Amino acid sequence: MLWTALILGLAGSFHCIGMCGPIAFVLPVDRSSKTKISFQIFLYHFGRLISYSIIGVLFGFIGKGLYLAGFQQRLSILMGVIMIAIVIVPASLFNKFNITKPLYNIIGKVKQQLGLYLNKKSSKSIFLIGFFNGFLPCGLVYMALLGSISTGNVVNGLLYMTIFGLGTIPLMTSAVILGNFVNLSLRNKIQKAIPVFVIIIGLLFILRGLGLGIPYISPSDAKLQISNNPADCVTIEKVE
Repeated sequence: MLWTALILGLAGSFHCIGMCGPIAFVLPVDRSSKTKISFQIFLYHFGRLISYSIIGVLFGFIGKGLYLAGFQQRLSILMGVIMIAIVIVPASLFNKFNITKPLYNIIGKVKQQLGLYLNKKSSKSIFLIGFFNGFLPCGLVYMALLGSISTGNVVNGLLYMTIFGLGTIPLMTSAVILGNFVNLSLRNKIQKAIPVFVIIIGLLFILRGLGLGIPYISPSDAKLQISNNPADCVTIEKVE
């Protein structure tokens, strides 16, 4: 299901333009030559990918813990249900529980660091802007994190978040070079379509967890367990 991370990244790019676009628009790149601006844009994205990868590893550990606790395929179903619930349930209901309140102080520090490096024109600063940018709160990132948890594997959790980040690169690169090139009307239409993509991906995770024997989409229980834990596969072969 790693390919769903690419879909989230590509579809969510327009959401990224709205949330992180202002940072990309004012990124202090050196526009004096194509070589310099290309290298600095690479550093910006490289910084974002590293932060996404770190988060992917952390949430991959959570997924692995849940997998070892016996959730296995139910983990994929649970993550799919949560994805759909987040889209369908009104945001005001989630806000009542102040779920993100403990993160406010951390987010404040991240924004402070971003503001500091946005005023500096150096390759190091641009890399760090990308790095801290990756830790800013974002609804699409949260969805990708649910996907990384559902892998039940640290390496796959890392890959899921990295692939998600790669999917955001084309549009975010355009934002750095061209500025705010997406008109408000088109952006609003795409924003309305994003929840549909999220629901579809949530349904795919549920199908995966059901183990219906559909190749690539809903593999059987045995195949899914072996793919999530290759060590078990080796052990079985030795016994036989």
